[in-house]
Amino acid sequence: MKEGMGYQATAKYLMVSPTKVRPVADLVRGKEYGDVMAILEVMPHKGAKLISKVVKSAAANALKQNKKLDEELLYLKEIQINEGPRLKRVWARSHGRRDILLKRMSHIYVVLEEISNMGE
Repeated sequence: MKEGMGYQATAKYLMVSPTKVRPVADLVRGKEYGDVMAILEVMPHKGAKLISKVVKSAAANALKQNKKLDEELLYLKEIQINEGPRLKRVWARSHGRRDILLKRMSHIYVVLEEISNMGE
């Protein structure tokens, strides 16, 4: 790992709209790992559970790359909620008409970094 690059994890093609996940991501951006997990654990949103899984995966990647690293020395440097592909479904309406229902997907990208590199 290069210096300052961070430990990352990604989850793709999640069946939740990005607009529903972004407010949750905004709450935890820039916070320490322990605080992030505490906040996400008590939130009732589906996006909170999904973000929690990706953050845990990034922490596991960090511990895998650096055995001496403590989880409490990590903070959430970057989190992106990007839009994935949309599934188009037909929704029947009255008088033989139809509407198109867009089922949106999300991609979640997380970067954790050590607190000692926080100001750089």
